Amino acid sequence: MEVTTVSPSPASPMEGDDLCEIDVADVAIDGVTMLICLCGLVGNGAILCFLQRNPTTLYILNLAFANFTFLHFMIPSSLLYMLEDVSCSTVVSLKYLRSLLLLSLFSYNLGLYVLTAISIDRCTSILYPLWYRCHRPQCLSWVVCALLWAFSIAVIVTVTSLCLSQEHEHCQVSLISMYALNLFFFTPAMLISSTVLLIKVKCSSHGQQPKRHDIVIFLIVLSFLLFALPLTLSNFLQQIGYIVVSSQVVFLLACIHSTINPFIYLLSGRCWRSCSLGSLRLSLQRVFEEPEESSANGTDPAMDTAIPAC
Repeated sequence: MEVTTVSPSPASPMEGDDLCEIDVADVAIDGVTMLICLCGLVGNGAILCFLQRNPTTLYILNLAFANFTFLHFMIPSSLLYMLEDVSCSTVVSLKYLRSLLLLSLFSYNLGLYVLTAISIDRCTSILYPLWYRCHRPQCLSWVVCALLWAFSIAVIVTVTSLCLSQEHEHCQVSLISMYALNLFFFTPAMLISSTVLLIKVKCSSHGQQPKRHDIVIFLIVLSFLLFALPLTLSNFLQQIGYIVVSSQVVFLLACIHSTINPFIYLLSGRCWRSCSLGSLRLSLQRVFEEPEESSANGTDPAMDTAIPAC
């Protein structure tokens, strides 16, 4: 099945008709998608600009970049589909639209892979705190991110080469494999590690408040499950012959996920009182530097006993 199945094709007029029927709902969804994407570009751009670069924040920066590029590619895609819906004519070539959608899927996949790595990394820090502090390689985050980037590029290059070569069967198999990998490997790994983290924190806190870092992870994982996962699930079912919901709707939901992540960071850091540049940096510092500072003092509120020095 062609890659165009991941997004609906614009309506075209019947032969002999002077006017075509405009689908107002599709145009409205595309317009809302563009507005949400613009807000998300600002939010993720702020994270990329103001979040301090260090091993602790490397995953978050990669996630913000993945969200930023996903929204960046979704804006022209939504605009072009909206123009074609309104004009009932082809604005650009089908191959260009396919390329935009494949680039969007690349960013979507990268965000999923990085979010899975974030969940596993944080779960490991709670389950094995001594190893995490004393024996975890300093360059592990960089190596993992590099591998995730390489894997994401390999996946999308394979899908692109098969889907743009007009090989119907090969394209369908590659898309099914990509969606199945997301649905049955990365998503369960993220969900299991987040669940273990939640249980461990709740059982060890003894009434103390969990860290902001843990709260952020829970919220962005929940956001992914509610808003971004439907894109993979719907497109996977569509490839095997079941159309559950419009592709425009699931892409809109995925854009909502990419947009609200920065606001989760800022609200968790309590930036709503004063949103100057200084308070923005302080808000991000409160969220993502708190775990390291607490561990250094041996007072991790998620752990019942202090961690001995290495």
